[in-house]
Amino acid sequence: MKDLKELLYKTGILEVKGSTAVRISGIAFDSRKVNQGFLFIAVRGLQSDGHSFMQQIADAGAAAIVCEAFPENIRENITYIKVKDSSLALSFIACNYYENPSSSLRLIGITGTNGKTTTATLLFQLFRKLGYSTGLLSTVKNQINEEFIPATHTTPDALQLNALLRHMADEGCTHCFMEVSSHAVVQNRVAGLAFAGGVFTNITHDHLDYHKTFEAYIKAKKQFFDNLGSDAFALVNTDDKNGRVMLQNTEAEKVTYSLTSMADFKAKVIENNFSGLMLGINGQEVTFRLIGSFNAYNLLAVFGTAVLLGEDKIKVLTALSSLGPVEGRFEYIISHTKITGIVDYAHTPDALQNVLNTIKDIRTGNEKVISIVGCGGDRDASKRPLMARIACEMSDKVIITSDNPRSEDPEEIIAQMKKGVPPLHFKKTLSITDRREAIKTACTLAGPGDIILLAGKGHEKYQEIKGVRHPFDDKEILRETFNVLHV
Repeated sequence: MKDLKELLYKTGILEVKGSTAVRISGIAFDSRKVNQGFLFIAVRGLQSDGHSFMQQIADAGAAAIVCEAFPENIRENITYIKVKDSSLALSFIACNYYENPSSSLRLIGITGTNGKTTTATLLFQLFRKLGYSTGLLSTVKNQINEEFIPATHTTPDALQLNALLRHMADEGCTHCFMEVSSHAVVQNRVAGLAFAGGVFTNITHDHLDYHKTFEAYIKAKKQFFDNLGSDAFALVNTDDKNGRVMLQNTEAEKVTYSLTSMADFKAKVIENNFSGLMLGINGQEVTFRLIGSFNAYNLLAVFGTAVLLGEDKIKVLTALSSLGPVEGRFEYIISHTKITGIVDYAHTPDALQNVLNTIKDIRTGNEKVISIVGCGGDRDASKRPLMARIACEMSDKVIITSDNPRSEDPEEIIAQMKKGVPPLHFKKTLSITDRREAIKTACTLAGPGDIILLAGKGHEKYQEIKGVRHPFDDKEILRETFNVLHV
């Protein structure tokens, strides 16, 4: 049980009806989860408005309700707290309810369009290797040391997030590395958290279905850095033109990393092939198991973050050199006949271009590159023709197929993608709606030494069609197809 008055700290109270001297048995912003003695926070969401359920919440036995507008019928046995922004209040209430767990951790937030998962996961693996008890919050999974917790969103809601951080603190974690999505920033899911540092990877075309404009998307990312405290650091990639934009209004210590210009943390790609990367990082030559210049940026961000957290440079580089690729990020399988299949989560134009550029850098020039590309339904449709165009311009053969069509017609998504195919590339482009069949066709077309890229799904173990998730794993299907075709 918690005191209501303590839970309301920093929530921006405008008016109260009733007494705040109330004991609270739990908190919820989902009306279906309210029990006797609960505090309910009425949040205005995309699908529903919690204010519509206040009568139902009162009937369920709620002790108090936080809202932006009082209901017409005020119950005498319930305390009503009016605030300016209930989503912001929810985050502070969650922090207070779980006793501000982020203040017990060195919490690092990683934001950007591409590279968040790899950077967060490598940091988690690095600090585990350095001997720390560590937590991870990512698109792929949430993890507390060796305990795995399924991930449903890039950044959990404020209640789940603080519950996970509380669990980490109770388990003795000293550090936590988490992806911070633009949605989470705008929806105030990370408000009230005590970040020790923030990392900016890059920003490219994505999530315009939600943010509507690229400027709004940039503003959402920048807001995260604007909210960092003076005792935190802000580490940004200045090879991205928006890197310095992130630093404009932050109170945090401003730190930079780069492959092409002067920066606090600097790296140079010396070698890049299927054996890995050799980088010169701040005067040290190190070989890493990861592949591609985009991973050079990720490794540099990890190195910089670790040093800013007080770790020894040589120990960090030694430990980093032993770490392998993150699941679904440029993972590759080689068939009996030396066909290389690469599985990557690339689902934005920039990410797809990065992966294909990496393949271009490490190929000999004699092999064909066959790309299998799709776009998700119910997401930013404007990137569909761009992705098809990039695939066509940088591949010898392209198969346009389904990703996660969700509620949309996959044929319509493919039709929108095909609008980006230049006429001179029509002959080398196929459309196969069934993703499994697309993979089989690519394997049939490939010869010894050729490279097949499966882009878009990466680590995902499902395909979502008409609201139903069907088991589907690009990597396993590729492996099975190699075996069935004896290639």
